Amino acid sequence: MNMQKRTINPWQWQQQRNYVQAVEVKDVSGTLYVSGQTAIDENGISSDADMRTQLIHAIANVERVILEAGYEIRNIVRLNIYTTSSAELFQNFDIFQEWAQKNQLQQASTVMEVKHLFETLQVELEATVVK
Repeated sequence: MNMQKRTINPWQWQQQRNYVQAVEVKDVSGTLYVSGQTAIDENGISSDADMRTQLIHAIANVERVILEAGYEIRNIVRLNIYTTSSAELFQNFDIFQEWAQKNQLQQASTVMEVKHLFETLQVELEATVVK
């Protein structure tokens, strides 16, 4: 059995924002639930860098977990983004959009501004991946 993925988009406007309204997945052989990934280094030290740098680092950490688990980045079906500043996140959203396009992502997403993340962190990415 091969996994089948179908996107549902009643509208077209979300395509400019690199996400879809819904993703239906059939014949899945595995599902990976990735905890929120942030700009924490290999020694567990939280970054105090700017939003752009933290977003790049968080994306790299998401990729590392997914690939180490034997899944593919393009099979992310849900990606939630938590940030302490939506304004700063969207000023740097080109980083996310380029990454999403490069990996041909078509995921359901939610962006949520929160009051605080762990220590000095500004952005956190939480993913669900299938194969």
